[in-house]
Amino acid sequence: MKFKNIYSKLPSFKIGVLFVLYFSIIACKSDYFDKQPLDSISDATFWKTEKDANLALIGCYNIGAGWSGEDFWNARAVFYLDLMAGLGSEKELIPDRVTDGSLNSSYWVTNSYWSNTYNKIAKCNNFLDHIDAIQMDQTKKNILKSEIRTLRAYCLFNLALYFGDVPLPKKLLTLDEANSITRTPKAEVWTFVENELKESAALLPTTRPSSEMGRITAGAALAILGRVQMAEKKWSDAAATYKKIIDSGAYSIEQGGFKKLFIQTGENSNEIILASQYHEDTYGHVFLQYLYPETYGGWHQFSPYNELVQSYECIDGKTVEESPLYNSNNPYNNRDPRLDQTIMISDRAVFKGVKYISRPESNSSDRMNRYNWSGYCVNKFMDSTFAGNLMNYGGNFTLIRYAEVLLSYLEAKVEAGDAINQALLDETINKVRGRASVNMPPVKVTDAASLRKIFRRERKVELAFEGIHYYDILRWGTAATELNRQFTGMKLTNAPATYKDFPVDNQGFLLYQKRAFVAGRNELWPIPQSERDINKNLTQNPGY
Repeated sequence: MKFKNIYSKLPSFKIGVLFVLYFSIIACKSDYFDKQPLDSISDATFWKTEKDANLALIGCYNIGAGWSGEDFWNARAVFYLDLMAGLGSEKELIPDRVTDGSLNSSYWVTNSYWSNTYNKIAKCNNFLDHIDAIQMDQTKKNILKSEIRTLRAYCLFNLALYFGDVPLPKKLLTLDEANSITRTPKAEVWTFVENELKESAALLPTTRPSSEMGRITAGAALAILGRVQMAEKKWSDAAATYKKIIDSGAYSIEQGGFKKLFIQTGENSNEIILASQYHEDTYGHVFLQYLYPETYGGWHQFSPYNELVQSYECIDGKTVEESPLYNSNNPYNNRDPRLDQTIMISDRAVFKGVKYISRPESNSSDRMNRYNWSGYCVNKFMDSTFAGNLMNYGGNFTLIRYAEVLLSYLEAKVEAGDAINQALLDETINKVRGRASVNMPPVKVTDAASLRKIFRRERKVELAFEGIHYYDILRWGTAATELNRQFTGMKLTNAPATYKDFPVDNQGFLLYQKRAFVAGRNELWPIPQSERDINKNLTQNPGY
């Protein structure tokens, strides 16, 4: 049998949104011994012109439209990571099972992240193996190569983050090579990734014209590099990397509204550093169908946990445990504006003039007890400017924002032991908290231990559902604590002692779900058993 994923098939190039294409290139059959189909283009005949290089570039960027599966680019799949990380649940518990103690090496979800990501790496390797054969301007060629090296580095970084030691194919593999490749230690993978990103960032442009929207910039390569260095706890290196992005002047905090960042009309914001690109009709996706409550035509597939809700501060900048403004009988009042802009709360959230209602005694199609729901729904990506088919949404999905850069720069400075002053706070976390539509009080704490709690909470609420929290709790070493607990849902009663309709905690919040993350095992995902059946050189992670 063949190694299904690292063994690379010729890349499949689909019509993309980066350029207007007049044809698509169809992948050949997966066996090199198959006859080359007459409607396909082989490597031997393809790599001739600069136009070919640009078409191949698009093939590497291609993340798949419609119902594309799990990887580290697809909107739904990136969103899933934050559900795995304990920010909420999914209707069928699909991502939940990754961190509820039941994960095994046959689970199709983690296996899909592996297979789809290695397929993308194979496309990138195919590109890099052939691009030098094309006669074109060397500067342009170097930029193209740097883009693909960055795409590949992002893939490899995430594979090593979640799977640990992983195969590191640096070129297109033969069948025998693919079926015998071994796992490279995570540290070596990340060293390779660091070098790739550093070299690529030096050759990439700082900005792109509108005709090249979505293509990798120097800032994107550096932002990925910063994530790698943060995961490696190379704090001073990470601070220096993030400072380069800040000093470039290419990005700024969006002042036109926090919610605007997550809908089509805001996808060209200067705050967005890297995003998965989509286009209605041509290259749409189905994320909104999953996301929207049933009241608005969706499936209400996702339910945020109350633990995320309670992480949002009150408008005085204090936590719900500390603030005199917090009223446990009216827990959603006087809260950080990002709470309502991120999470739909029953009888508060209004979308296109219709109120979201999830009270169990109501007749709403989103009433909490109608399905496995917490009573909350996600508001962050609800797009009031969109009137089309929810399965054909063309809005981009942001992977990296400037807000993350500023928060990461502050964290790196704190963890490096550097002196923290008000000027640094004002240039980082307070810019994020102080955007016009949020206007939360500035942070004035400079003590490292206290500030650590603040910036970790700030990352959680600011970047919620953007696929960052899992990465954060893994590198912080808090995953086992975060994911071994009882999770709660919406507020159901102010008299919990006498309330009998549904199980509630001592504050009247629904007792919703439990997670049972296994410390020492679930920090890593299992190597897919289907791959180990093919390649006996692939070892397994502990506990699987």
